Formats: sequence, structure tokens, C-alpha cells
Amino acid sequence: MNMKRHGVALGIMAAGALLLTACGSDNNTSTATGGSSNTSSTSAAPKVDCSGKKTLKASGSTAQKNAMDLFVKAYNDACDGNDVNYTANGSGAGVSDFTGKQTDFAGSDSALDPKKGEPDKAAASCGSPAWDLPVVFGPITLVYNVKGVSDLNLDAATASKIFDGEIKTWNNDAIKKLNPSATLPSTAISVVYRSDQSGTTDNFQQYLTSAGGWTKGAGKTFNGGVGSGASGNPAVATSLGQTDGGIAYVEWSFAQANKLNIASIVTTAGGTPVKVSADSVGKAISSAAFKNPSGNDLSLDLSSIHKSTAAGAYPLLLATYEIVCSKYADPATGKAVKAFLSTAINAGQAELATNGYAPLPDSLKAKLTTAIDAIS
Repeated sequence: MNMKRHGVALGIMAAGALLLTACGSDNNTSTATGGSSNTSSTSAAPKVDCSGKKTLKASGSTAQKNAMDLFVKAYNDACDGNDVNYTANGSGAGVSDFTGKQTDFAGSDSALDPKKGEPDKAAASCGSPAWDLPVVFGPITLVYNVKGVSDLNLDAATASKIFDGEIKTWNNDAIKKLNPSATLPSTAISVVYRSDQSGTTDNFQQYLTSAGGWTKGAGKTFNGGVGSGASGNPAVATSLGQTDGGIAYVEWSFAQANKLNIASIVTTAGGTPVKVSADSVGKAISSAAFKNPSGNDLSLDLSSIHKSTAAGAYPLLLATYEIVCSKYADPATGKAVKAFLSTAINAGQAELATNGYAPLPDSLKAKLTTAIDAIS
């Protein structure tokens, strides 16, 4: 299968090299990456059973598209003649395709939502419970374009008021309080948001809700009611670059590739501004907890990241899931899904960092291995 990488990979090569070695940190067993959290190694990847269905069909998250290309390449190498056809049509479409029996698994920037009845729909489609497996991680950044300002601190409460239109100018007292040394202009704030159905938007609004008092709700549609929309990360980055006084949220890889100014986030852990980095992302992953710590559905309690008490943890993190059946009606499909995912969390990790993702810490990989091995 040909690789279809975005140009962002070159723009983040230097930061990506650091991610390979810095994403793990010590943590207790109650968190998502409890125990040893060294970055995963691909040198001792287990052999996979390639006897299942030859071609899998999947769709969903655009945020994980580059990672999926890498996973599929690793799967092609491990299982000659086997393939995965992945359509990056957005998280919402991916879940709909999966629950509608159009695909074998889905990629989504959000776990199945009980409020929307998605777990029940997925279980009905599978004939068994569906599991959310967080396989790809990447930070979301607050990016801005303000003349004369190249260093900016924001916290969740202030960001919430900016993105719902309550704070209207850059010299607002709340922003000045977080940036006492900065000369902030009276320029009007122009919010740029994702106009498409986006898991990035959902994760961003969940962060604002958990840590910032956001009352507009979460979900894949931006609910702030202000600003101008653009479809997809590239369009948001382009629009921001053309808007003096602009602020937006994009995945880190796009911020790096477009050389956008990135705000540091003042967290709930000590009130110290945290820059997005390999180290701060690793600390965030290690602080995450599961909603159901004892099961194989590994849906994350994202508030444990958003309000992490770990010093230096970057709190605005997107976790991308593969949503699978725990038991497939067709055993050959189950075998192939297991083989693909096993390859993804082992050999597939090798080049993730050069595409702006954080490789899995060993302890989280162990949890995923247990869940993947239980798929039938």
C-alpha cells in the first residue's frame, strides 16, 4: 500500500525525534499507563497470525490518518498480501459506518458516547460489546496570531471566555493577569474554529468543560457561537495565518508545520505555564485514568488529563481510538483485526513521532495487548 503522508511530517521531524524517547514517565497502577511507562520498543514485536480475512475495511478519524498509513505499512510487511482500506472521512462518519455494518472497525477521536446511544448501536451491530482502544495520542494546541506577541500564557478558564465570546480583546484584564510581562494590544480577538464534524473540536470542548467552566457543551460541533469556521486542520491553520488577532485550536503537527505561535497552558497543577513538548505530552499520557479500569474497553477518563495533578503535564491531549467488536460474527474478520492491531501497537510505533504522534508507553501497550488478545 502506498504511504500518503501529509507534508507536516517534515515540519515536525526535530520534535518527533524527542518524542521517541521522552513520552514515558513513572506512574502508579491506577492510571492508564500505570507501572513502567518506558516508550514502547518495536524490537521484540510478537509474531501475528496472518490467516484471517485478507482485506479489512475501516473509516473515521482524519487526525489518525498518518498513523493509520504507518500501521497499514507495518501490517503489509508482517502479513504479505493482507491489507486495510482506511477512509479518513471524520470520526462521526467512521462511527456511523461501523454501527451500520459498513466497516470492520472505526477510527474515532472520541470514545463511543452513551448519551447518543453509540455503545448500544455498536453492540447491536457486532452482536457483542464494542471496545474503545486508545492507540494514537497527540496534543491539541492553542495557536494565535497577534502582532508583537510571540509568548503567551492562557488557562482553561480564560480560553473558555475567549472561545464563547465573553473576552473580546487581547488586552483584557484576564489575559493581562496571565501575561504580566507582555505588551498586549487592544486588537479584537477573532476566533477560528473547525466548521466540520471534528473529534479535535470534541476533545477541545471537553477540556474547556473539565478545566475551564465551559457551559456550551462538548461534541464534534463547535458550540461557542462566535468566530469564523474552516473545514479541517489545514484550513484552520491557513485562516489563522491571515487573521491578525486570531486564535484557534489545531493539532500540534499542524501548528509546527505552519510555524504558528503556540500558547503555553497554565494548568491546575501549581499554576505553572506548560509548553507543549515531548516531555509534557508523556507526563499527560501517564496521568490518564480509565473509566473502567478492570475491563477491556479502554475508554479514557479525559478529565484525569485535563485536570492532572502531575507537574509539567500538558493537559490538552487528543486520544484517538480504534473501535472494534469484542467478538466478530465472522471469525476470519476477528483474526485479521487482532493481527492488524497487534502490529499497530508494536512495529507500527516505529515512525509515529515523525508524524506528530506520541508512541505508546510500554505500560499502556500492555493493557492494549490484553484487550487485543481477547478479541475473537
